[in-house]
Amino acid sequence: MKTTRRAWMQATAAAPLLAADASLDLETTAARNHDKGVENLLRIQITEPGHRHRGSWPDAFGIHYPASPAASSDTFTAAFLHPKSKFHKNPLMLERMKLGIDYAVSTMTPDGNIHLPFTNFNSPPDTAFAVWGAGNAACLAKKHGAREILQTLDPFLTRAKRGLLNGGMHTPNHRWVACSAMALLHEANPDPAFLKRIEQWLAEGIDIDEDGQYDERSIIGYNVIVDRSLVIMADKLKRPELLEPLRKNLDAAFYLMHPGDEMVTEISHRQDRNAIGNIGVYWFPMHYMATRDNNPRYAWVAQKYAPAHAALSMLMSYPNMLKPLPAVEAPSENYAKEFKALEIVRIRRGEKSATIMLRGDSRFLMLRSGDAVVGALRFASAFFGKAQFIPRTWTKSGSGYVLKQELSGPYYQPLNPPHRVKAGEWNETRPERQRTEVCHLEQIATITETERGFRVRIQAHGTDNVPLAIEISARDKDQLNVSRLAAAPQAAGAWLLGKGTGSIKSGRHEVRFGPGVEAHQYTQVRGAEAMMPGQSVYLTGFTPFDHTIEFECL
Repeated sequence: MKTTRRAWMQATAAAPLLAADASLDLETTAARNHDKGVENLLRIQITEPGHRHRGSWPDAFGIHYPASPAASSDTFTAAFLHPKSKFHKNPLMLERMKLGIDYAVSTMTPDGNIHLPFTNFNSPPDTAFAVWGAGNAACLAKKHGAREILQTLDPFLTRAKRGLLNGGMHTPNHRWVACSAMALLHEANPDPAFLKRIEQWLAEGIDIDEDGQYDERSIIGYNVIVDRSLVIMADKLKRPELLEPLRKNLDAAFYLMHPGDEMVTEISHRQDRNAIGNIGVYWFPMHYMATRDNNPRYAWVAQKYAPAHAALSMLMSYPNMLKPLPAVEAPSENYAKEFKALEIVRIRRGEKSATIMLRGDSRFLMLRSGDAVVGALRFASAFFGKAQFIPRTWTKSGSGYVLKQELSGPYYQPLNPPHRVKAGEWNETRPERQRTEVCHLEQIATITETERGFRVRIQAHGTDNVPLAIEISARDKDQLNVSRLAAAPQAAGAWLLGKGTGSIKSGRHEVRFGPGVEAHQYTQVRGAEAMMPGQSVYLTGFTPFDHTIEFECL
């Protein structure tokens, strides 16, 4: 599993997921989940006197993250303060919190920042992520009059204040994490400097596009982080206008759901690209907005995912979330929606789900029937080592989408007038040279929805006799039916479909595709991207090429 900020932030407080128990109220469920998280922290936290990392804990690679023990103060605080926790008023919570805070403070830089050892050093944004936990703990302690907790947190928060008031950011979401962290600090210990700094960042405007996506388009990662940041700022700073971009993002999420509530992550610009996760990660902003807006679709997520995601400290910090949810309304499972800013199309027909990437992505079609998943449809031609099909333009034709790519392969004449070309300068001189023997290739994919699935026509023409290979990937290698397939040479996990149909099957669901075509066995054509993970089926041909594949979602 990739290490991400979200992963280690959750590791500080997240408990093992519990099965739903309809007999338990939300607060009791959250307290039980929370206590499991506390037990985990008590088990892994290093307490040995004199240990270099006393108060922290290592990850699977033996690396310690100073932010984690600082953020865990929120976990210990909620357990200490909430009467439904079995650790209520247990002095061990204060002892372990102090160990974590002391460790975090010992690692801080003179600028008031912490390190994220696998990538960022002297990092204001990672300090802000840690303050999400420690700052929220301070707000809860102030609300409940817990002076001993405030005294424990003060050394860390005082230094972090300097880092946040002066520090820079290097990704868009960091701005809002820093602002929300300062909003927490301002509530715990008001200072006009926080408000001034927050206004500097907010003057840039929230980075939301017309399709309801923030700049990073991180569907199960940073979208959720920005949403949480906006809730904190809107609530703590009394700025309800900051909830408007949040609503747009939450509304868009319902059109980015596959069967089983798995989210479309192939549009992400961050670490969660092509990762697997469901809409449950939006539990906090969905629940907060469901009770605030009386929104039945938000309530659907809030109710369905509360048993696994309900967070005790969030319920304590935002008690309006304990109000009864409105009547639940499940999101639509029947739509075809074009996202103009994202340049994608999402189609959902019950168990059938597809994403068309209209421009700029080699994985131009992903589709599934229930749990039977085609990880991607791609193709490439062996044309000057650069003919992986990545659509550059697209048009809508009737009910279909036509995606195009045009390429040229020139040769270059001697310089005229001639002059010396030093080693390493060949590429720089290309614009000065006459191009001759220019070859051209146009590649086209036309995608049309059918009653039972999708029809994809793939064409390539311009230069003749260019080998071409179409790849149909099975995300789960165990789902691919290989009984009608022949193993491709020199490519482990690659199969050839020379005729008839192939299928990807899971339980009662199946995606059937064909007819096959095999003009050669050269599947890993020069210049193509590496084969998709799992196993892939290939159809092959030579230009001029024109072949239509029917995908049936059964």
